[in-house]
Amino acid sequence: MATPLTTTFLFLLTVATFFNFNQTLASHSSSSTSLVLGLTHSQVSLPSPKASSYSKKMPSQVSDMVEPLREVRDGYLISLSLGTPPQVTQVYMDTGSDLTWVPCGNLSFVCIDCDDYRNNNLMPTFSPSASSSSLRDLCGSSFCIDIHSSDNSIDPCTIVGCSLATLLRDTCPRPCPSFAYTYGAGGVVQGTLSRDTLRVHGISTTPNNIVTMEIPKFCFGCIGSTYREPIGIAGFGRGALSLPSQLGFLHKGFSHCFLAFKYANNPNVSSPLVVGDVAISSKENLQFTPMLKSPMYPNNYYIGIEAITIGNASAVTQVPSSLREFDSQGNGGLLIDSGTTYTHFPEPLYSNLLSVLESVISYPRAKEMETKTSFDLCYLVPYTMNNTITNQDDLQFPPITFHFLNNVSLALPQGNHFYAMGAPVNSSVVKCLLFQTMDDGDYGPAGVFGSFQQQNVEVVYDLAKERIGFQAMDCASAAASQGLHRN
Repeated sequence: MATPLTTTFLFLLTVATFFNFNQTLASHSSSSTSLVLGLTHSQVSLPSPKASSYSKKMPSQVSDMVEPLREVRDGYLISLSLGTPPQVTQVYMDTGSDLTWVPCGNLSFVCIDCDDYRNNNLMPTFSPSASSSSLRDLCGSSFCIDIHSSDNSIDPCTIVGCSLATLLRDTCPRPCPSFAYTYGAGGVVQGTLSRDTLRVHGISTTPNNIVTMEIPKFCFGCIGSTYREPIGIAGFGRGALSLPSQLGFLHKGFSHCFLAFKYANNPNVSSPLVVGDVAISSKENLQFTPMLKSPMYPNNYYIGIEAITIGNASAVTQVPSSLREFDSQGNGGLLIDSGTTYTHFPEPLYSNLLSVLESVISYPRAKEMETKTSFDLCYLVPYTMNNTITNQDDLQFPPITFHFLNNVSLALPQGNHFYAMGAPVNSSVVKCLLFQTMDDGDYGPAGVFGSFQQQNVEVVYDLAKERIGFQAMDCASAAASQGLHRN
């Protein structure tokens, strides 16, 4: 993601799980278009459904769209079906960036400093030469101008040597020049802009509910080399290049309900990511906090936090105003980001939070684990066969509640703050607080609300009303009731 402090989170899932799900979604359908995607926790790659299993319809004929997501080791993946014939590539779903990109070139794809992924076979690369519908984006396209961040629309065509006559007539046929796209955590991707057919699965108002929609000339990055970015990304930001923007959903909204991390190795459990009208309809029971408009990063999603409470204690003091407003340069605000794993807070708030937790938790500290990891507060917690690593003993940790603007309070579900670092040893297990401190000084967002703390929470991005809603929820149980689990 093009956001700070990125440890990307991902998803994939098979559309077969939606045969029951579409019955639920059909009841919410309207005359406008929506997109529904399922979120699943797994490290197993599953085959993509064949397009021939579905009828093909244009977007105007579809009231809802369905596409599966899967959770893996460090994120949430969406499975993209690109090209003719379709090639399926799994990419991270990221609300903190706009560009959608896939690894291209088969064996020629190079990822520098990606040793942890050398034996990861989740991500097949995309081969443009194997697709009869693949095109290079042109230098004069709005997407090319956007990816090169140019204020002058003729700059990209000038770079590739277009004549002045073709520049003046806007008729230069040359492709968009190669680009480099950087991410806040230091990742870099390099490649070209391509266009190809994107296939998504939707729910139609016709009797045969599930359909395959073909989106021609979808624009994405065809990436040949990266630094610390081994897996592609589906950008869900608010810029022109983002997936929701290209599919026409930016004036509507989307929602997700992230599964608990304990389902990471379970290929049969999924949960929905919903995009479109159905995502924001019938949600008045949720608490909504206003989106903040960042003058520095207008395409990202920001909210404001006023206080944090721990247990029955009073609110943590010195919650800086920078977490709910921006300075004259555009720094500040709380970025909500599916591509950043852990929640980050600035100093001295972060240290104050640790001090309050230390004062109310009686377990012995696990200093060795703190030294081995990047986490600052770890405890040795008793464990017996009568409880689980993530359930009963969590009751011994005080609840943490975030208080957002507009009197919106979210008590983090169990397992979203302290989490087991491994299997029990000698009737005890080490649990660490999965929060971190901001390390970017005063530049950019003041804090980040990461995806780990969003597990078992329905999060609704109401883009029409520019607000974000929260509701604690058992995402696995809710998904099961909608038929999203496989037997």
